[in-house]
This record gives sequence, C-alpha cells and structure tokens, in this order.
Amino acid sequence: MQEYTDFIANNALMSAIWLALFVMVIVSFVQGKLNNVVTVNHAKATALINREDAKIVDVRSKDEFKKGHIVNAIHHELAQIKNNQLGKVENLKNTPIIVVCNAGISSSQAAKMLVQAGFEKVYNLQGGMTEWNNANLPTVTSKR
Repeated sequence: MQEYTDFIANNALMSAIWLALFVMVIVSFVQGKLNNVVTVNHAKATALINREDAKIVDVRSKDEFKKGHIVNAIHHELAQIKNNQLGKVENLKNTPIIVVCNAGISSSQAAKMLVQAGFEKVYNLQGGMTEWNNANLPTVTSKR
C-alpha cells in the first residue's frame, strides 16, 4: 500500500488526470443508464417504423429538411423543442418517436428534452441522416 501512496505523491498531476478520467467514465456510464432515450441504428429504426408505427421527428433546419428527409417525417426544429413549442408532436406522447438530425448529436439533445416533456418511447437515430443516406435508405424532398 505504501508503494501506491509513494507513486501518487511523486506523480500528483498524472494521478489527478487519471482520477478525473475515471470519474468522467463513471458519470458517463451512470447518465447513460439513467437516460430514457435509446439510440438505434438505421436497421432498428426501420423495424420500429414498420412494426410499431414509429413516427420520425426531424429536428434539422427547414432548408436541410427540404433537401431530403425520411418518408413521412415530421419537421420540428430543435429550437422549437428547446422553447417547449411541441405543437406538431404534442399528440405523439404515447407513440414511439425516432428523432433525427444530420449526425445524431442535435437529435440526442432533442430526444432528452422530449423525454423530460413526458414522451414515453423516444429513440435517437445513430448517425442521423448521414448514416441513413449512406445506407441508401429512402428519402424524399419537400417543396415547401
């Protein structure tokens, strides 16, 4: 035991960094377990759409949505969700929802806010529209 205390005393900075990393890993793990948002890949998302009639909520900008989105996706920007303006999705609280953005980062944030707003089955699309397009899955463009 004396060897450990000598090492820590002689390498205080390195020991502090390792301790900080360890704490960050533990916190990240605990937050992941407490989070009610499930991240799904495009295959699982397709299964949810086909088997459980999951709805797609696209949180990208209007221009990005127009350029191409998942078929039957509901456009509801992240800013609206942040401001608790849930008009388009308010009636979907008991429906499985898959939240989509470009890369899966903004949608993760939006999904957490939807869970806090009382939505029960919220999923985040891993890799967002980038992965969806890379898998050559169907998209549509919008004129309005």
